[in-house]
Amino acid sequence: MGEPTVVEGSPATLPLMLKAALPAIPGVNLVPGVRKHGDALPDLALTRHDVAVDPAHVAAYSEVCGFRVTGMLPVTYPHLLAFGLHMAVMTDGAFPFPAIGTVHLENRITQHRPIAASERLQVTVHPEALRAHPKGRAFDMVTRVHSAGEPVWEETSTFLRRGGGDRDAAPSALDALEQPAPGPVTWNLPGDLGRRYASVSGDHNPIHLYGVTAKAFGFPRQIAHGMWSKARSLAALEGRLPDALNVEVAFRKPILLPGRVGFGSARTADGHAFALNRPKDDAPHLVGRVRAPSDNG
Repeated sequence: MGEPTVVEGSPATLPLMLKAALPAIPGVNLVPGVRKHGDALPDLALTRHDVAVDPAHVAAYSEVCGFRVTGMLPVTYPHLLAFGLHMAVMTDGAFPFPAIGTVHLENRITQHRPIAASERLQVTVHPEALRAHPKGRAFDMVTRVHSAGEPVWEETSTFLRRGGGDRDAAPSALDALEQPAPGPVTWNLPGDLGRRYASVSGDHNPIHLYGVTAKAFGFPRQIAHGMWSKARSLAALEGRLPDALNVEVAFRKPILLPGRVGFGSARTADGHAFALNRPKDDAPHLVGRVRAPSDNG
């Protein structure tokens, strides 16, 4: 990874989402400067320094995702601080894949310690590890967050670009995650949940907003954001988790909105297992686990 390029201020995510949509439009996707091509990830890292957190925004995010407001950042909140940088990388002319239509497969977060909303942070992102996948090609978007030089939070989001898969590609370790027994808890999710989460996250991907925009990308109606489902699951475990933790999830089936999901969790030898399932047949939407961080982070 080369020396990170410093980004001043928070990237405006809505213009970036519009830019991300252009390669998905037939005809427009052939225009030089819009057309995505290539077989390698760019050596590109972006960083923001002295990032301040707005407590009102943290409260709004907490309300949408079900967290308590405590003065500390919810474990998934730093993802929002990095999302604009993710989009800036994926809409860069050297990035080989369109952002729209790329599937979020997995997400891993390591929190080294709780982060106070009053801290000033440094956020750095870069793509890495382009590799074969049975359904196409996968790659990682890596985020690291520091506070006064101290590493406090890390994230690896794994994405899939469908097409030209390799049936012999190595499986992910998260493919083996087991779903705990479905619990008695169910959540009724409103049709506007995707728009509410988009308003706090900046992720205005059309598949999450309205039925008509989701249908344009092959879904019967809008679907919940994967990172909302991870956040909501961790909010349900709030108060039972250690200050330092590693939480990994695999996104299995999309959650259609409006809809109903079941939440189940179970204690394990080293933490918790949890899942969101479809109540009619217990098919998993998300499967995850929380453990103490390993010695190597």
